[in-house]
Amino acid sequence: MDIDPHWITTPITADLLRGALDLEYTEHGVLPHRLPARARAQCADPQLAMVESQPSGVRLAFRTRATAVELDTLPTKRLYIGAPPRPDGVYDLLVDGTLAGQGSVSGGKVMVVDMTAGGTELRPGPVGTLRFTGLPEREKVVEIWLPHNETTELVALRTDAPLAAAPDQGRKVWLHHGSSISHGSDAASPTAIWPALAAALAGVELVNLGLGGSALLDPFTARAVRDTPADLISLKLGINVVNSDLMRLRAFGPAVHGFLDTVREGHPTTPLLVVSSILCPMHEDTPGPTAMDLSALGAGRLTFTATGDPAERASGKLTLNVSRDELSRIVAQRAAEDPHLHYLDGRALYGEADAAELPLPDGLHPDAAAHRRIGERFAGLAFADDGAFAGSGVFAEDGAFAKGGGRGADRRRVGDR
Repeated sequence: MDIDPHWITTPITADLLRGALDLEYTEHGVLPHRLPARARAQCADPQLAMVESQPSGVRLAFRTRATAVELDTLPTKRLYIGAPPRPDGVYDLLVDGTLAGQGSVSGGKVMVVDMTAGGTELRPGPVGTLRFTGLPEREKVVEIWLPHNETTELVALRTDAPLAAAPDQGRKVWLHHGSSISHGSDAASPTAIWPALAAALAGVELVNLGLGGSALLDPFTARAVRDTPADLISLKLGINVVNSDLMRLRAFGPAVHGFLDTVREGHPTTPLLVVSSILCPMHEDTPGPTAMDLSALGAGRLTFTATGDPAERASGKLTLNVSRDELSRIVAQRAAEDPHLHYLDGRALYGEADAAELPLPDGLHPDAAAHRRIGERFAGLAFADDGAFAGSGVFAEDGAFAKGGGRGADRRRVGDR
């Protein structure tokens, strides 16, 4: 007969969280943020506010002998009018680095989005409970990776045995910034987004600043990267600047230089890898902006299309091919004085052959299988003996990365300044 355990409630504090840059204390509990408060105050864009509060790569990490864990959360889910309902966000439970369970939390707030009219409505909802049982009765490290695509307020953490913050395992810290693909759009779960897969293969600790629709060379994001302790940094740039039609070539180059200058203020010799966009057929030679395909939406499908005119490249409009050429040129120019700066063409992660085999379902975002392929390829390229992050991971003889890693810089946790 099942007997309810004697629950121990542990306050959710900064030392239990990894992957967040800031914590906000709300009326319900703790809300992890992936941009600091000062950065959030400098931009009123609701898209940015939504995605930076979605805890992609953020996880609770603790050591315990507990066999049962409960987590109360208040999620914010999204409902797009006219599109099929989105599934509940997934929580991944890892025990000593191995996936041991998954779950979801029902209820919560609902952000109703009218993509055709551009309006939103936030509907209130209740706190829900996530529960994992049957964990091994031994000392172990437990990680709960929060849903990468749901804003998640952490309300209460309970276990049937005491817990303590997980120890620092000496792994190097990899900070990655990118677009919705790096954020994890259309991935199956938070540990199945491509940066999490690559980090696990390479044996490094991930800080994921993949911000859906918001990799726009913003100075406040550059300062966030500059001020965050990291042993390795990668910046995946291009697609959001193109599909938002944000700037022309004249502004793009100096903005990239300025972003890199700011990052180098805080990380002068850190290995820094600039990655261009993966293949996106509709934007290879066609500028933005990107628009939702309303005819597909009417049929219950969410797909996108490029609305720019290829002829406008002559007046400085950006396409992915133009952005790749400029990024490659800038890195080559700067690398003459910065030997720790590197470039990777994103089509090495997902190119023409991949698009034929695993096409982007909505025209922009890879599916779960493509996320895995991109993560495996990034690990194999960036952490290889001749890669930008050579010597920073653990490379096994069979060609796969093993967990572990060398001693990195002392890591300050969220809240430490």
